[in-house]
Amino acid sequence: MNFVPYLNFLSRWVLFLAIAYKAASTKEKSWVLLGFATFVDALNIESYILTPLGLTIKPDAYDVAGKIPNFFIAALLGWGAIKLKRRKTTFKDTLYIGLFLVTAYIWVFLLATQFFDRFPHSFFLRSIYPSTALGASMIFLGYVLRDYVISKRSLEELFPWGFILLGALNLTYPVTRPIEWFARFAFFAAAIFRLMAAIGALVFVMYPLKSPHREPRLVLQSRALIFTKEEAFMKKFPNLFKEANVILITRKDPKWIQEHINRHNAVFWITKIREGEMEGTSIYAISPTKIDILIDLVNRELDQGYNVVYMDVFEYLIIENSFEAALKFLLSLRDRVLAHNAALILILNLKLLDKRQRAILMREFEVVE
Repeated sequence: MNFVPYLNFLSRWVLFLAIAYKAASTKEKSWVLLGFATFVDALNIESYILTPLGLTIKPDAYDVAGKIPNFFIAALLGWGAIKLKRRKTTFKDTLYIGLFLVTAYIWVFLLATQFFDRFPHSFFLRSIYPSTALGASMIFLGYVLRDYVISKRSLEELFPWGFILLGALNLTYPVTRPIEWFARFAFFAAAIFRLMAAIGALVFVMYPLKSPHREPRLVLQSRALIFTKEEAFMKKFPNLFKEANVILITRKDPKWIQEHINRHNAVFWITKIREGEMEGTSIYAISPTKIDILIDLVNRELDQGYNVVYMDVFEYLIIENSFEAALKFLLSLRDRVLAHNAALILILNLKLLDKRQRAILMREFEVVE
């Protein structure tokens, strides 16, 4: 298995570059944290990573230096996963991360002494905390990616599953590492799992969306509008879905969409019952909690040439994410639409919001009664 070190080395850097690209394109703090975690992982001081580079680790330093990256990576992965899930860090999150870092420091301090040498099975004791922390953080990140970020598409799911399997393998490290035959197998499996995550991450960040199938007959002025009643929208733009290249973010029934919306339009159906492209349709189902990936998907459709975004799900996004999170998504969407010289049409009954919330939206949108 002479190729395993090279596969391990390559997969680490591919994973880092994919996440770094996502961080650079979204400017999201969560992806920046994950980018730093995968960068540290790419520079991990394991011998099977450094050997192809002609480097070695001083034996006296390995016990300490080999465990420090585990704590760094675990903290960054956990912090990034929390921000992906909740989009903010609470007091409890900060407290737990701080306690973890303090205990990690104490553990590293003990590793630098003869503390563990007095116990039998000292390798197990030295490794148990850093390996458990790293494995648990990878599993947690995989869970968050799968449930809150990615779409349920076959190759894209390799992203979280690679982390989950890699995390599970790391949990076994204190017991299995001294077993020579299993250690060789584990290094190979780790390379495969990390490669899975890298492939899934590449699909996630580079997935090409479709372009409009034709030139639009209807081109709207670049603006952001709120229609308080859908009837008013239909009266003003009766043929919008037939004559413009429209991106729909909607809760409308898929049967209605297929009957009334031309297939050249891009449709994101906001639902919790399924994920991914619906076979035989132009409808892409996505969870209301995945507004981070939704904004990225819509932005890519705008890059392809769509010139109108129609949205009738703002109230539903508030229920699933809170008003602040839904507003952040909406304002980001507005800015991206206007930057593409396109139009944003929001169907929203302002009476459902309180005075402060209405005032915020009325500053950012033109209201049509």
